Amino acid sequence: MTRTLILMRHAKSSWDHPNLTDHDRPLNDRGIASAKAMGQWLRDNGHLPDAAVSSSSERTGQTFLGLGLDIPITFTRALYHAGPEVIMEVLQEQNAETVLMLGHNPGIADFADRLVAQPPRHPRFADYPTCATTVIRFDVEGWNDIGWREGQPIDFAIPREVMG
Repeated sequence: MTRTLILMRHAKSSWDHPNLTDHDRPLNDRGIASAKAMGQWLRDNGHLPDAAVSSSSERTGQTFLGLGLDIPITFTRALYHAGPEVIMEVLQEQNAETVLMLGHNPGIADFADRLVAQPPRHPRFADYPTCATTVIRFDVEGWNDIGWREGQPIDFAIPREVMG
C-alpha cells in the first residue's frame, strides 16, 4: 500500500495591516492568484488529496480556500510555525491515503527535506518559496509507518512556474 503527502507552504501573505498579528495576516493579491493556480496544477496533474490538515493561520486557511478543493480539512494551531518533529506528529495522526498539509517556513522546508530519500532536482526545493508544493509517496500501510528519508518525491512545483 502507498500513502501520498502533498506538502504545501502557504501562498504570499500581505504585510499591509501592521495592526494584525502574524497569525491573522491574510493573503495578498499575488497569493490569492498563486493558490488558485496551484489548485489547478494539483487537478491537472492528478494530485488530488482525500483530506487536508492545515495551520490555523489566516493565510493558510485562505490558501486552502484558493485551491478550490472539495475535501475535508482540519485546522490546528499545532502546525503554526511548527518544526519537523511536530509536523510529523500531526501527519501520523491522519487517516486518509492522500493528505494535503499546509504550513509555514522554515518548518515546512525542513520537514520536506528530511522526509525525502533524494530531494527533487529543482533549485527552489531547498528554500521552499511561498505556495511551493511537493508530492511525496511512501510505500507504507499507514502514516505511523513513515520515517525520515523514506519518501519518494513524485512532483514539485512553485507558482511562478505554474503561472508561466
